[in-house]
Amino acid sequence: MIYLDNAATTRVSESVRAAMVPFLEGQYGNPSSIHQVGRQARQAVDSARRRIAAWLGCSPRDIIFTSGGTEADASALTGAYLARRETKRHIITSAVEHHAVLHTLDFLQSIGAEVTVLPVDQDGRVRVDDVVSALREDTCVVSIMAVNNEIGTVEPIAEIVQAIKAVNPSVLVHSDMVQALPVVAHPLTQWPVDMATFSAHKIHGPKGIGVLYLRKDIPWRPMLYGGQQEARRRGGTENVAGIVGFGAAVDAITTNFEGRVSHLQHLHQLFFDAITKRCRVVRISPPDAAPTILSVAFPGVRNDTLLMRLDLAGVAASAGSACTAGSLQPSHVIEAIGQTEHLNEAVRFSFSDDLTDDDILQAADIVCSTVEALLP
Repeated sequence: MIYLDNAATTRVSESVRAAMVPFLEGQYGNPSSIHQVGRQARQAVDSARRRIAAWLGCSPRDIIFTSGGTEADASALTGAYLARRETKRHIITSAVEHHAVLHTLDFLQSIGAEVTVLPVDQDGRVRVDDVVSALREDTCVVSIMAVNNEIGTVEPIAEIVQAIKAVNPSVLVHSDMVQALPVVAHPLTQWPVDMATFSAHKIHGPKGIGVLYLRKDIPWRPMLYGGQQEARRRGGTENVAGIVGFGAAVDAITTNFEGRVSHLQHLHQLFFDAITKRCRVVRISPPDAAPTILSVAFPGVRNDTLLMRLDLAGVAASAGSACTAGSLQPSHVIEAIGQTEHLNEAVRFSFSDDLTDDDILQAADIVCSTVEALLP
């Protein structure tokens, strides 16, 4: 199987697995325990926290470990809203956000929040002027993702932060940076947001472990109670093996990071060039999309049928949103960028730095042969 669905998840690397194994076997202590076994676990958690924070560009004290990106998004938005909902009930987001954000905002609306959903341009990009125009005196949070998970659009986060803070410094800015982590070094240095979300399994780390970054002293309330963990910001015993795995994954991507990104750019272009030489292809991803993600449509070929055929032929890819209850749902992102004629044709291929040129060329050949077989 040639795996081209790395925006959904990546293979756990050998170095990550090796780092995690001791904490699944002999070093199984609870990091809140004061005995030696517990202290070993605490030291491992603290070490990973420092290394992850250094790569992200923040203080280790500003990191909260979560169960993944979805919990981190929900915690960021819910906590910020609950902290000031008596005076600031308004939240701004975009039409192309991950459902972890959009569905959380649906919930917050049910308890009194007012949500403005901004449109995007044909590339899926939020206009900075639209964000500024939507600001109100009671705006609490603006949440705009850094890299779109379906089409790879890189949003102007730095410009958005600067524009918001110039109008009202009290408005918090949150960004889902899950898809940025594989391709952007020190993201919190480049994008000085108040809250940000990250996940290990997009960089060859384990599933079930994420990070919520909270800038020091911002108004925010925890969601999970019942323990003193994470400086009283998230109750519950830490996922020690997962945290260690996240740290190991960050260690791995920091090694020759620029070379890894360059390799991803090469793979992205190689695949696109190969399929366009044989097939009629409509590019949906913008030209400057993140190198990990390429969304295209093959006119006249349904994406659900194509994906099933590709799976049988040995290529894994995806279409639109992730599967829900076993059936593909129309993509709200493709709809938001005005590509409704390709709503049932859009396919996302997403790349990892462990792929080779041979993998890419073989996958492109399989894709084009399958497309040709499906066309009338």
